[in-house]
Amino acid sequence: MGARAGACAAEVLGLIEETLREAGLPPSRVVELATLDAKAGAAGIAGAAARLGVPVRGYPAELLAGIAVPRPSAAPLAAVGTGSVAEAAALAGGGRLLVPKRKSNPAAGPARATCAVACRGQSEWNRHGGK
Repeated sequence: MGARAGACAAEVLGLIEETLREAGLPPSRVVELATLDAKAGAAGIAGAAARLGVPVRGYPAELLAGIAVPRPSAAPLAAVGTGSVAEAAALAGGGRLLVPKRKSNPAAGPARATCAVACRGQSEWNRHGGK
């Protein structure tokens, strides 16, 4: 997960639910929300994690900056020192990317949250290509 200042739990959770639904992934398979360590306590991310009943794992920008991602961006690079937060944090624990970065689509104003989904370990999603 990535989140700008002002991202509320409803926006973050809505993005997660939409992303999972469109990918055909059940929310019950979410084991954590991974993000930049500086954002781990942000209200939107922490609130969404609480509603999902999962922990938040924060990674330092230096670690995230070293992870190859398909869609790096200049905006987080300038803001926090890594070209990716959502995709890099999803991949930081190992595994493979199932859903590349997506942005929230709030009714008013710019997107304040990004989400990517990775699968770790030897789950059915990894063995069967996510289907």
